[in-house]
Amino acid sequence: MTLLFQIEKRPQLYEILFIVVYILINNAINATSIIMEASRNGQALQLWRPFVLEYSSALSFIFLLPLIILLLNKVPLTWLLFKKNVFWHIVASVVFSLMHVSLMVLFRKIIYLSQGMQYQLGEMPKELFYEYRKDAWFYVFIVAALYCFRFVVSRLIGEAKLLSEGEGSSKVEYFDRLLVKKLGREFIIQVEDIEWFEACGNYVNLYVKGRIYPTRSTISKLVEQIADKGFCRIHRSHGVKIDAVESLTSLHSGDCELKLKCGKILNLSRRYKEEFKGKFG
Repeated sequence: MTLLFQIEKRPQLYEILFIVVYILINNAINATSIIMEASRNGQALQLWRPFVLEYSSALSFIFLLPLIILLLNKVPLTWLLFKKNVFWHIVASVVFSLMHVSLMVLFRKIIYLSQGMQYQLGEMPKELFYEYRKDAWFYVFIVAALYCFRFVVSRLIGEAKLLSEGEGSSKVEYFDRLLVKKLGREFIIQVEDIEWFEACGNYVNLYVKGRIYPTRSTISKLVEQIADKGFCRIHRSHGVKIDAVESLTSLHSGDCELKLKCGKILNLSRRYKEEFKGKFG
């Protein structure tokens, strides 16, 4: 199974890993740079201190990273929404900095205490402003890096767009085909070939014969558009083609477990159980 296919399946996990790896490498370089500068200047320096200072900051960033991604998904900085949403990200950068400093100082105090020492951040207003300058810039970097990562992945994976038989009509209700754009190429996939799909941020990932194609839509809208092709919503985050289901198993919780012919196991929630079973009536 290729790395690209793994990224297709769990794009949010890999974008977090991308940022985490950068943070760890960057702070390791910063710590070793401090040690080398001290050695160059003939200063005595305990080797553990630079790593504690740098990695207490790094771990704080990593703990807060999912919150930034969640906010970015809820309040995107696309061209159309940039002016409207940038204010909230400015506010978020302040909150992010305060939370980062709080976690960072806590980690340092715990480690210093374990060494029989005390850690003090310094004069609070001055230090908070000093840290905010760095944190705000790093916040901007994280947002930019996430969008760059998503752009590259979307170009590699390709993006699907629903097409209809009568593209010239002013209003289209149902769709028959998918136009997939991938690395400068375009090809057509039949809607009937979709086995199941899941919500993923601002996209819905379509699973077709072992491949994944994201399409910019909500899962509710997508189900409405392709319902006449034998598709049904089975969960707030999932939908399935009825003909792709191999078996159904009831669970004690009242939900059901669906096994697809491709081997995938999906949950059928109680909310959508009657609608699903009605498709067989």
